[in-house]
Amino acid sequence: MSRRAALALLPLLVLAGLVARPAEAQDLVADLSDHLIAITTDFTGTEVVLFGAIAEPGAVAVTVRGPADRVLVRRKSRVAGIWINTQSVAFEEVPSFYWSATSQPLDILADPAVLERHAIGLDNLRLAPADPEAASQAEVAEFRRALVRRKQDLGTYAATEARVSFLGERLFRVTIPFPANVPTGQYTVGVLLLRDGRVVAGQTTPLVVSKVGTGARVFAFAQRHGFAYGLLAVAIAVAAGWLASVAFRRR
Repeated sequence: MSRRAALALLPLLVLAGLVARPAEAQDLVADLSDHLIAITTDFTGTEVVLFGAIAEPGAVAVTVRGPADRVLVRRKSRVAGIWINTQSVAFEEVPSFYWSATSQPLDILADPAVLERHAIGLDNLRLAPADPEAASQAEVAEFRRALVRRKQDLGTYAATEARVSFLGERLFRVTIPFPANVPTGQYTVGVLLLRDGRVVAGQTTPLVVSKVGTGARVFAFAQRHGFAYGLLAVAIAVAAGWLASVAFRRR
């Protein structure tokens, strides 16, 4: 058997071992096919498989969050014939990446209060304004929609809910896609087990997205020595322009 085929079968073999020992099994056990996404200069996106097992039949929800940050959303308006920023709303703890999947439609999975409490589904993702009094609730909702649309356009927020697939009643899997522009940092992959609309078990698994190779070294140098990096970039641009002009003069 080839090495690739053996690696593909490994998750199923692990799960088979978990199910074969019910006395030792937990209500929910899940893991990732890879805990590190390495971004190189030719990185074009990748996929990570989440697989797991449950002790008794139930529904499963999966959420993936990237590092959180403060995001300022601006609105432009036409004033005296010129488009300028006229209003803005800042949101705290905005995940740089969000993706979710469930084994059942959200309206069947649980009540809205449960979905909101555990941020299952993009509509239930908590995006709170830094200053609740900076705008009305209707304006905050409008700015929130603009923020989500922008993240979806970038590909860092999924436009639709993905589906968790069950292999029988106890084994499940789902493929998590990551775009080429996936933000780096520490990610959190949360898995919830629900029965009768209630969360009965949960598990959190870390995932790291990191630059490696030449790209990582250039990025680290730019972060640590910003002024020197700027001078070097200008010098390279000037040298490239001079070489191009020399080549055209010779022609």
